[in-house]
Amino acid sequence: MGIREDIEKYRPFNEQERRDKQVILDFIRNNNDAFLRSNLIAHMTASAWIVNPQRTKTLLVYHRLFNSWSWTGGHADGEEDLLAVALREVREETGVKDPRPVTEDIYSLEALTVDGHEKHGEYVPSHLHMNVTYLLEADEGESLRICREENSGVAWFSLEEALEISTEPWFVERIYKKLNDKLKTV
Repeated sequence: MGIREDIEKYRPFNEQERRDKQVILDFIRNNNDAFLRSNLIAHMTASAWIVNPQRTKTLLVYHRLFNSWSWTGGHADGEEDLLAVALREVREETGVKDPRPVTEDIYSLEALTVDGHEKHGEYVPSHLHMNVTYLLEADEGESLRICREENSGVAWFSLEEALEISTEPWFVERIYKKLNDKLKTV
């Protein structure tokens, strides 16, 4: 089964996911380049909500672009196996060598706004990330490493601390709280 089918069968957790699910499916259906960041309007991305085995902490990075503690994630860049993208990004951004999917099913869906910014000396216009999130698990004892190109910190936080340290109010209210609440259903 492919990512389109996975998104179609995904059961939204709340109204935000219900609405974003339809936006994402319409976007994929109507754009041959949906998985390429060369689509300057929107493109597919994958993120990970990384928890410890006890589900009491989450692993976050201090993201240079957003100037905030945030989840890990990245661009599909042509790859339609978004779980593989999420796993790759966790390894690259945190140094965790053995992230494991709690389940291979989609954990969350989001259509996310990204403000215009500079990357590698080039302006990237404001656009949307059509995002698929996966719930991953990692051991707190694994060595962590900063990915200097993208972040300046990597650390474990309690689920409550994760909500307090993020400086992105919309993400805290609409995404991170939801991801924590969903842990009760896993």
